Amino acid sequence: MRPFSVVMIYILFWTISAFLVFPFHIKTTEEVGGERVPGQADSAPHVHRPLSIMVWTTIVASVLFAGFYLNFKHGWIGAETFDLFHDPIK
Repeated sequence: MRPFSVVMIYILFWTISAFLVFPFHIKTTEEVGGERVPGQADSAPHVHRPLSIMVWTTIVASVLFAGFYLNFKHGWIGAETFDLFHDPIK
């Protein structure tokens, strides 16, 4: 695998991991027990911590990418694993 491909695939894993991490780091003002500002959305976070989200996203993305890369190198799971129309009797 070329280095550019590795970087681009890691960026893809990082972006997907961000959406996996976001829901676990949000506490709304109502959950914390604070007062809402007029016009504030009910789902708005009380305190936004982008550095924490970025660190957790990087950890999750690195673990997922390591699994992907090891599978790519060793070929544990291939396209033939998901062949639904293969007749096993032949």
